[in-house]
Amino acid sequence: MTLRPLALVLAGAGLLGLYQPASAQVCVGNPCSLTNAASVTVPVVLKLSLSSASSALTSPDSTAFNQGHQDDLSALTATVKANTAWSLKISGATATWGSSGLGARANKPVGDLAWSVTGGAPFNALSTSATGIASAGGTSGTTSTVSYRTAWNYTLDTPGTYTMDVVFTATAP
Repeated sequence: MTLRPLALVLAGAGLLGLYQPASAQVCVGNPCSLTNAASVTVPVVLKLSLSSASSALTSPDSTAFNQGHQDDLSALTATVKANTAWSLKISGATATWGSSGLGARANKPVGDLAWSVTGGAPFNALSTSATGIASAGGTSGTTSTVSYRTAWNYTLDTPGTYTMDVVFTATAP
């Protein structure tokens, strides 16, 4: 039992002997200058924001059915902030619109929703494959205004509620 206190004293003395203040550089003299290298790793910073989580499209009337479409100009904005080159893509989440209501068309195709970033025509049919709508270098905020055009057909588009999830994807190479 007398060995244990002795062992603790020796261990403590050994640790004190190993202790040396951290010192990467020492300078002696006048003048005395040292250099410290400051470094940081900068990751890719990429932020996408949409002006709204949903876009209420205009319900079609006889004019929309007669012309075969209804435009919703400036339906939403998508803003990208990035510290490197980036691209923004758009796609439909599914091949057909979701529908509800007695008699609502169950197979309205994704392409019946078209998009534009020009404020009007030309419009591009949405698909389930991602399509580029904007790209640039680093930016503190580049905004794309997205317009929608919904195709309407008297014989196919029966009364009901139709929903298409539109996916916006920002990537940085």
